[in-house]
Amino acid sequence: MTQTRRFTPARLILAGTALALLAGCDKPLDFDLRGNFGNALSTSDAARQVTGQRPRPDNRGVISYPGYQVVVARGGDTVADVANRIGMSPEELARYNGVQTGDVLRRDEVLALPRRVSEPSPATGAEGTGPIQPPSNVDIASIAGGAIDRASASKVETTELPKTGGASDKAAPVGIEPIRHKVQRGETAYTISRMYNVSVRALAEWNGLGPDFAIREGQYLLIPVPDAQPPARPAKTTQPGQGSPTPVPPSSAKPLPAEKTVPAAKAGNPTGAPDLGKTQTRKSKMDLPVNGSIVRDYKKGKNDGIDIAAAAGTSIRAAADGTVAAITTDADQVPILLIKHPDNLLTVYANIDAISVKKGDNVKRGQSVGKIRSGKSNYVHFEVRKGFDAVDPTPYIQ
Repeated sequence: MTQTRRFTPARLILAGTALALLAGCDKPLDFDLRGNFGNALSTSDAARQVTGQRPRPDNRGVISYPGYQVVVARGGDTVADVANRIGMSPEELARYNGVQTGDVLRRDEVLALPRRVSEPSPATGAEGTGPIQPPSNVDIASIAGGAIDRASASKVETTELPKTGGASDKAAPVGIEPIRHKVQRGETAYTISRMYNVSVRALAEWNGLGPDFAIREGQYLLIPVPDAQPPARPAKTTQPGQGSPTPVPPSSAKPLPAEKTVPAAKAGNPTGAPDLGKTQTRKSKMDLPVNGSIVRDYKKGKNDGIDIAAAAGTSIRAAADGTVAAITTDADQVPILLIKHPDNLLTVYANIDAISVKKGDNVKRGQSVGKIRSGKSNYVHFEVRKGFDAVDPTPYIQ
């Protein structure tokens, strides 16, 4: 099955919807942003999803499913090496995957096959004969449908499954056929992992991605499937009648300790220069939350805000006066801050660290509310929402 999708940050959509309903809702806000608002989709089950291991390929590197086949590269392989090993034209394999025949592949990197080759069998080092068949107790349509529901509406291309039957099926390996995603321009391993509610590490392990999780436009990725047996949690025993221990949640109300700073030098005497802050007025309705480069623009249906890159530790500021409406995280524990403003406006700050405000605080325009996270994701995702809908932030910040 081949599926082509456009990314929509579903969790931030739920966050904006929740805050738009704050004024008229008589129930407590779902801070985890996974509750059902009316008939909205609940992602709590997907957040707890544990992925299994990728199936072992045969000696050629072929993994075969009813809907498609892929081949796994060995260390030092070129595209031509892989093609020759499976009896396919190097040019055909390279063109289908958007690479060159001489490109050197990483160990365990996955290439999609444009057409089927001979099926794995014990003769090629496989555990069984034929493509991996779904277990009888797994509803494949439900699993695929759940992933489609979590992603945005898009064009879906399907491939008719080959008919099976006969004695060879009894020896066929059993497993769930994963969705095969074709990378679109602007997508990253992080956006794709969030689209399907899988960890980026599992996505990298299944597809042989490098330590930088780099992907290319036109690349086919296997989406990790749920583990049939999630890891068992260690049991905690208590004395009869004492009940189960309840973990103490982290405090969100305890203020940070006060910091007293001593200026390095005394302020100099006034020079008589005019205070430009008093003589100049700001024409824009909102400020950029951070001074940096916009690395991803707003695009309706694909990116509901803008991504602004800056150095780790850079202060993130409130775009306008307002009230902190919620502080939460998504399923990958990425922090999200939401500020409510007059005129039914809401600003969303995602991928934020060291949040220095709490729910209910009144904030001023330009006030520091957090910092840019350290690591490889040195950016803040900023959205402006009017009621239920995400709008282009550009007219508000110009």
